[in-house]
Amino acid sequence: MEAWARWCYRRKWAVLLLWVGALFGLGAAASVAGTNYSSIFSLPDTDSRRATELMTEAFPETSGDENTVVWRASDGTVRDGAVKDRLEEALEKIAAMKGVGEVTSPYSPQGAAQISEDGRIAYARVVFTEQADAISKDLVEDVVKAAEEARGDGVQVELGGQAIVFASEPAEGTAELVGIVAAGIVLFVAFGSLYAMLLPLVIAIFAVGTGTLTANLLGHVTDVPEVAPVLGTLVGLGVGVDYALFIVTRHRKGLLRGADPEESAVTALNTSGRAVMFAGATVCIALAGMLVMNMRFLNGVALATSLTVILSVLAAVTLLPALLGILGSRVLSRRQRRRLAEQGPVTAEPRGAAARWARVVERRPRVLGLIALVVMVALSIPVLSLRLGTTDQGNHPEDSTTRKAYDLLADGFGPGFNGPLQLVADGTEPEAVRELVERARQTDGVARVVALPMPPGSDVSVIQVVPTTSPQSVETDRLIDALRADIKESGEKVHVGGITAVFKDFAQVTGDRLPYFVAAIVVLGFLLLMVAFRSLVVPLTAALMNLIAAAASFGLLVAIFQWGWGAEALGIGKEGPITAFLPVIMLSLLFGLSMDYQVFLVSRMHEEWVHTKDNARAVRVGLTETSRVINSAALIMICVFAAFVFSGDPEGAMVGVGLAGAVALDAFILRTVLVPAAMHLLGKYNWWLPAGLEKRLPHLAVEPPERPVAALAGVPMTKSAAGTPGSDGPHGSVVHGFVRTPEGEQVGDAELSLVSPEGRTVDRVASLADGSYILSAPGAGAYLLTATVGAGTSWSRHIVIGGEPLVHDVVLTEVGAGR
Repeated sequence: MEAWARWCYRRKWAVLLLWVGALFGLGAAASVAGTNYSSIFSLPDTDSRRATELMTEAFPETSGDENTVVWRASDGTVRDGAVKDRLEEALEKIAAMKGVGEVTSPYSPQGAAQISEDGRIAYARVVFTEQADAISKDLVEDVVKAAEEARGDGVQVELGGQAIVFASEPAEGTAELVGIVAAGIVLFVAFGSLYAMLLPLVIAIFAVGTGTLTANLLGHVTDVPEVAPVLGTLVGLGVGVDYALFIVTRHRKGLLRGADPEESAVTALNTSGRAVMFAGATVCIALAGMLVMNMRFLNGVALATSLTVILSVLAAVTLLPALLGILGSRVLSRRQRRRLAEQGPVTAEPRGAAARWARVVERRPRVLGLIALVVMVALSIPVLSLRLGTTDQGNHPEDSTTRKAYDLLADGFGPGFNGPLQLVADGTEPEAVRELVERARQTDGVARVVALPMPPGSDVSVIQVVPTTSPQSVETDRLIDALRADIKESGEKVHVGGITAVFKDFAQVTGDRLPYFVAAIVVLGFLLLMVAFRSLVVPLTAALMNLIAAAASFGLLVAIFQWGWGAEALGIGKEGPITAFLPVIMLSLLFGLSMDYQVFLVSRMHEEWVHTKDNARAVRVGLTETSRVINSAALIMICVFAAFVFSGDPEGAMVGVGLAGAVALDAFILRTVLVPAAMHLLGKYNWWLPAGLEKRLPHLAVEPPERPVAALAGVPMTKSAAGTPGSDGPHGSVVHGFVRTPEGEQVGDAELSLVSPEGRTVDRVASLADGSYILSAPGAGAYLLTATVGAGTSWSRHIVIGGEPLVHDVVLTEVGAGR
């Protein structure tokens, strides 16, 4: 990794040129090839799937997308002369447009059934010559304009259909732009440097750009669903910014410690870069868990999203060091560069809010842990009401024309009109078909039953059944089960199909296979963390925390999207069931992203534990040094994910809100409160691993220890600084003991510092309630040990640290005196 990082740093312009060439090359190829996304919701070996196959054979699909123009007369009926003339004129104008294949008017003989019983609502079928994603936006806008010209004077006109939805969506890139701008603001506040702010954004843009374009090309050779690019962009922006943020933060830390820019960048890639590669691998493994579901639709999502994650990692470990080479020390702000030149390197332990919070958690782990757990459990309660299904145009915002058209059709023709069922029989005798029609009419929950004409030369019979309830209602699901049970009793070879039945089967299969999926990603994550941190308790804690985070995030999702709490205020639309494939996608992303934060948090704790064997210090130092970057990364992800509420896609909005909430809960409650509190309570058992298992597990260094400051800065190491024979290596050893008064009373909250001969503070801690302390030395040698209590008593003493830990008690006497 070190040699690779150095190569990229030194050949920066060549690396940058390769990435720019790849981006523009893929863009040109994708532009020529076009898109070929698919929407595969039906499943093999389901009743609705077999019904769909028979329908496809008997009624070959038309080449175009079907949409509707719906109108209602507030006075009189739609048959009145004034209303009829205006709508016929509009429909004739639409039919004459190039790209419109067929228009079926309710005023024509073949469209007589398209007028409601009370005569106040009617609709026309508009069939384009292309599928919805291939229809030009200008054509759809012309159709909408022609239809809307018939509005007024007591006539309401609305339009529904997939082409109308696509045309009314915000311009492509709106959500991405909002997310990038929000992420830029957070990065600028965190870094205080324009160049440092731009680096993660550039990495994310290259990763998302190449990932999306590659997914476009893959759509021509395999099934890639339409939602895959949205999810890939969403995840790519999040992890791309985060991975670059982790590496840039480590690089900036090295520069502030006086390291040469090249050595600092190489070290950052060799430490945080390794962690980024491990984190990216965990995300891909979690996404690969979708393959356990054995669904073609989810296989395409896993492929496209994993590809974007891989490219995000690749950009972070190749393009980023090249950009660091171009910028040099300018990744620091002007103030930081000026302070570095005037005051020299800084190596003190981090201070500020993060250090103070870490001490609060250390002192009150039970209370804070209990509060965090209660909050997460309370947010998880709605998940008990989770119901899987699908969204449709009835879930669109109330002011959208597609939602109004949906509601008009429901008012005029019944709630079930927007999702009719089909009973599809193969080779059934006409008499048996008539009996089936009669039985269907007598079934509770059926509004209308119509036997469609049999196609010439086919033995397939189709009976259309319109439920009395909406496609998303529980009663409609029960009707499908009742029809299937009745058919099974009759012994006829009849299948229940239609889009509503397809989605029901999709939700059923997803729910049945979900436990296997969760078990797969939990076990894989457990094994990875066990190998990385040589512990059974750490991965077990992480698995439990991930499950808690998943339950709480889905509880939030159910409350907003299923119960409708604040849905309309957020502009999301009407409440309904949770999209069937969403739990799988969200759990994959959530487990992967949670693992990222767990790796960065616990790896620092583990490093400190290996060095000092002091669990309290390890947890405190780990939380202090990583909480700021984790919280900044989480805030960026929240901004990116929440921006997808503006994507115009219901599933995209659902994933965005769900993941934004999940990341917020994970970073600000779990990783900042519950995880460190639990690790304080568990003590040394956090790092327990049976000896027999220790010998059998492979060794995997997630983040190797940093080299000493002198090595980073290019200063030759003395024997003392590098460590004497038998010492603890480059990190030397530690000094520890108790702080007390001459009377023997323990002193807590004393400020202790270890100062190098050059006058730099190499470590700083506060004594615990029992007066104990432990300080780390970067190497063997002479140091100044100081202690201060409030604004009064202070103490200092020169000590010599060798290869073994030094025990040194501090007895506070007069100001400036020593023991």
